[in-house]
Amino acid sequence: MTATTDPGTGATDLRGVPGATAEQTTITADDVLAAARQAAGRSVEHLLGRQDGEGWWKGDLATNVTMDAEDLLLRQFLGIQDPATVQAAARFIRGEQMGDGTWNTFYEGPPDLSATIEAYVALRLAGDRPDDPHMRRAAGWVREQGGIAASRVFTRIWLALFGWWKWDDLPELPPELMFLPSWVPLNIYDFGCWARQTIVPLTVVSAKRPVRPAPFALDELHTDATRPNPPRPMAPAASWDGLFQRLDKALHAYHRIAPGRLRRAAMNEAARWIIERQENDGCWGGIQPPAVYSVIALHLLGYDLGHPVMRAGLASLDRFAVWREDGSRMIEACQSPVWDTCLATIALADAGVAPDHPALVRAADWMLGEEIVRPGDWAVRRPRLAPGGWAFEFHNDNYPDIDDTAEVVLALRRVRHPDQARVDAAIERGVRWNLGMQSRNGAWGAFDADNTSPFPNRLPFCDFGEVIDPPSADVTAHVVEMLAVEGRAGDPATRRGIDWLLAEQEESGAWFGRWGVNYIYGTGSVVPALVAAGLPAGHPAVRRAVTWLESVQNDDGGWGEDLRSYVEEKWIGHGASTASQTAWALLALLAAGERGSRSVRRGVTWLTETQQPDGSWDEPYFTGTGFPWDFSINYHLYRQVFPLTALGRFVHGEPSALRTAAAAGKEA
Repeated sequence: MTATTDPGTGATDLRGVPGATAEQTTITADDVLAAARQAAGRSVEHLLGRQDGEGWWKGDLATNVTMDAEDLLLRQFLGIQDPATVQAAARFIRGEQMGDGTWNTFYEGPPDLSATIEAYVALRLAGDRPDDPHMRRAAGWVREQGGIAASRVFTRIWLALFGWWKWDDLPELPPELMFLPSWVPLNIYDFGCWARQTIVPLTVVSAKRPVRPAPFALDELHTDATRPNPPRPMAPAASWDGLFQRLDKALHAYHRIAPGRLRRAAMNEAARWIIERQENDGCWGGIQPPAVYSVIALHLLGYDLGHPVMRAGLASLDRFAVWREDGSRMIEACQSPVWDTCLATIALADAGVAPDHPALVRAADWMLGEEIVRPGDWAVRRPRLAPGGWAFEFHNDNYPDIDDTAEVVLALRRVRHPDQARVDAAIERGVRWNLGMQSRNGAWGAFDADNTSPFPNRLPFCDFGEVIDPPSADVTAHVVEMLAVEGRAGDPATRRGIDWLLAEQEESGAWFGRWGVNYIYGTGSVVPALVAAGLPAGHPAVRRAVTWLESVQNDDGGWGEDLRSYVEEKWIGHGASTASQTAWALLALLAAGERGSRSVRRGVTWLTETQQPDGSWDEPYFTGTGFPWDFSINYHLYRQVFPLTALGRFVHGEPSALRTAAAAGKEA
């Protein structure tokens, strides 16, 4: 049974709703508003208390134990093991193991073969014995799933570094890729920036094929220890998979006859490319995996561990570590201070914090200092576009992203800064850069324009996650919303973005979420953008979205969507209620004019009743997306900033900037 609302009194009747208490049987509109005010006030205090003295916010970014396992494997490969670090990492990995001996890649998700293999090997490096009960359970499950031979390519690359897998049985990545011009298919700029930064160093690793002495055997992870590397069947020659499998076979043959001078020149070009893209803090792209592979590649090319590039690179890896109170050590795949700071600024402003509040001014100052004003890899496709944008991380000048830039502009517009001219100039550069990064179809990707080649995903090497960066509904929505706030709702570029969004709406009324889980995130991003750009709340696309959101609201009043919605239709819009996903649904419904609806009141009530005494929310579920299904993220600040934004808009109405933009759009 669901709740009902009395149209005369505005009371929400929760009798018969699962989980409703006697005291909750009738909640008036005034009760909901009062509870929302109190919850927002507590949340404001909590969030203000988490701001760094320099002005930024950053929550932990949790992924899965492959980050921790690969960190230990790197240290083993380089011979720089530190017993304290190894044991702290092992403590974290053991703590993430499930009862059946496996590891998954997101909270309450299914077991993952590659994560289980890498975690198992890391624990062996830490001294755990194969006959320990938790290790026996893990190894037995791995064998049941096909053993090491069934794992992903990246896992088998790590094992090949120690002779636990044969290099000949891995896809080939020749460094000569570096010489392909940007108009030739499968050049490095056909890959998304995260894949590009990983593939370039791996071309060196693939060419060198190093093997360090293995400290132990892994026979217990093979289904047949006498034949651990069974050949994989070839797809039909007429299929795309068959074509690329045969291309890979030809590249293996080329590996044996590659001209020495050409190969050395290619590897030197790769080294130059890697070093040019090292950030000031020593990392690469602010992301842990490219940093790990870049350090290995340069080491194989003769850079000793004392070389300045290597010292800085190794030091940067330590900054991805989060040490916990229990003495364990977790590795973040990347860090999100710019993203967290702009979202926190928006949340506080929409909750009624004064625009000239010192915390908001400090945040604006910090964001202004993070603006990127030099070209990066994006300029390969847009060589005449002037720089101006923001990245996700502390240090990532090569890869500003369109999503962060749009949200930073929206955040800066909410702050009354003493140097408004400086703010306006930065916003103007950001808007111009975002407009210049629009793809041909009218939409926006995250890092590059028109990064839509169909070929990279076909490579046998690319069996894990997205390797291209096509436009997505959530990024496009954020840009459209930003352009509307900047008075550009009627611009041809904005209208093309709106047309693309309308065409991308699912038959259900939802939108797919590329960078958040999933259709709730996509819909929660698109509806506010369309309304801000002038579409009326009664527009058919908005009404279909509202109907869908109401249809997937949980009995407890919240919203949730499991990561399995990326691969299983039955999970679309369904999952345990979470603070961030409930907030996303509310943001869409509030933008659509549903503030007084039963669904909104129930959602707001769920947020107020699940808030913790310190003003925060707990959220073990992963609601962030790195690669749909393949790589999931738990942004620890999502559970704080999005509920506050939703409560703020429920209490105070839509932000004045959005109301102004929507009015301007209607006039246009």
